[in-house]
Amino acid sequence: MISRVMCGVCKEQKSQMPNSVDFSGRPFHFIGIGGIGMSALAYVLAKRKLPVSGSDLRANHITQCLQALGTHIFWRQDPANLKFFSTLQELPYSAVTATTTSEEVAGILASPVNDALTNHTQELPQVICSTAIHPDNAEYQAALALGCPVFHRSDLLAALMQDYQSVAVGGTHGKTTTSSLIGYVLLQAGLDPTIVVGGEVNAWQGNARLGAGPYLVAEADESDGSLVKFSAQIGVITNIELDHPDHYETLDQVIDTFKTFASRCQTLVACLDCPTIRTEICSARTSQSLVSYSLQSDSGASYTVDNIVYHPNGTIARVWEGNTVLGQLELKLLGQHNLSNALAAVAVARRLGLDFTTIATAIASFEGARRRFERRGEYNQILFVDDYAHHPSEIRVTLAAARLQVQGSEFSQGQQRRVIAVFQPHRYSRTLTFLTEFSQSFAAADMVIITEIYSAGEPDLGHVRSQQLVDLIAAEHQDVYYKPSLPLVSDFLKAHLQPGDLVIFLGAGNLNQIIPEVMAFHHALEVQSPQEVVFP
Repeated sequence: MISRVMCGVCKEQKSQMPNSVDFSGRPFHFIGIGGIGMSALAYVLAKRKLPVSGSDLRANHITQCLQALGTHIFWRQDPANLKFFSTLQELPYSAVTATTTSEEVAGILASPVNDALTNHTQELPQVICSTAIHPDNAEYQAALALGCPVFHRSDLLAALMQDYQSVAVGGTHGKTTTSSLIGYVLLQAGLDPTIVVGGEVNAWQGNARLGAGPYLVAEADESDGSLVKFSAQIGVITNIELDHPDHYETLDQVIDTFKTFASRCQTLVACLDCPTIRTEICSARTSQSLVSYSLQSDSGASYTVDNIVYHPNGTIARVWEGNTVLGQLELKLLGQHNLSNALAAVAVARRLGLDFTTIATAIASFEGARRRFERRGEYNQILFVDDYAHHPSEIRVTLAAARLQVQGSEFSQGQQRRVIAVFQPHRYSRTLTFLTEFSQSFAAADMVIITEIYSAGEPDLGHVRSQQLVDLIAAEHQDVYYKPSLPLVSDFLKAHLQPGDLVIFLGAGNLNQIIPEVMAFHHALEVQSPQEVVFP
């Protein structure tokens, strides 16, 4: 058995945590501010006009957005960063700005007047960390030594939930799309919600928005067990599977985490199509506090569908609320899994009192979240799709959606349309645990390319290699290739993609970094022709 990996600062913090997060004006400092979950929280605080700083190792478009809001970001994780706001108490604000270099800040902070400020712990920031931050991190250790209040990011989100009527969306798969759908419905209904999700959504140009309304919609992550901290007016559980063997040794441990989460939610919206939810979670709820949904019309769920049509442009279904027909639901998102996500959004919105016409109109215009079957471009009659799928179940449903898209497209040259799957395994622990399941997940692809494993910070214990996965896939699939590095993947796709292909990049790592390069190559090859592939 692979040993469990220490989950960052979570274990350390149990004895270090202060009682509550202070939103009255005390500064916040995020160690690792550029992460998708951390940056969303930093954005909400910055938009609330609270002083925010952070550190990270590299810039990206998300950190640029935070800097535009006045957030100061250091490009190294250094204990001196923690004195930034103390310095501002003594200096004109213009002396240290969002563009001041780390070296300049270090010089200011080294002055005698600022050394004296370390004795005033009330002027030091509240420090926010994620599980990705190791307890040995120098900045984290300095925060403890200086007496800074130190919080895990889940504690900050839990505190924000108490300021709103909150909707927390949990589940092994579909959290980002479901929470984004719910937030979008409330936004289109004029309720001006605050939204914190684990992916970027074009509708609010990022992974978070601050609204003036009473509702907060948040994605509730179970990966490190911190899901148990959330208390929400409405909790959603989409499905339950083992997905994070770096933290959980068994499915039973995952179930216990979701049971605790469910017990802390006033109303639970749960999917009966997941056997684990049906038997382990719903049985403990009273009918008054449980709202269920299912794609099976005979399931007895509170919300069901029938007359389902899956097509290359999306999905159509008739929605039932108990024994009453609400009406027709149309969505642009592909596949059975996205219909389930949309039905969860219907259930939540109805619980909040919205009429079905408003709900259906909003869902019909929802474009999806980035990296969730995101169409990145079409060049040389090749469609490029980016998807975050990194679990066997996610890969299967995503490739099924890709196959649906291909089957519904016209190819006037008479050639066979192909689905090309490029997969970067994510984490050694997940790859080893689900090696067999991964190998059985690519049946809907015509060609499979596998890269080496993206570690996501895990140590390589030498227990698993991508070549093992390639060999298992090859036993059932005739067209599978091992290209360990991203440059090798890029070169292979430049040489082997052909007009009519749908190439989908799968994984939660950095595989999608090569998409622009491959698209640019095929764009250069593009020749205008009266015979073209027409993608819906």
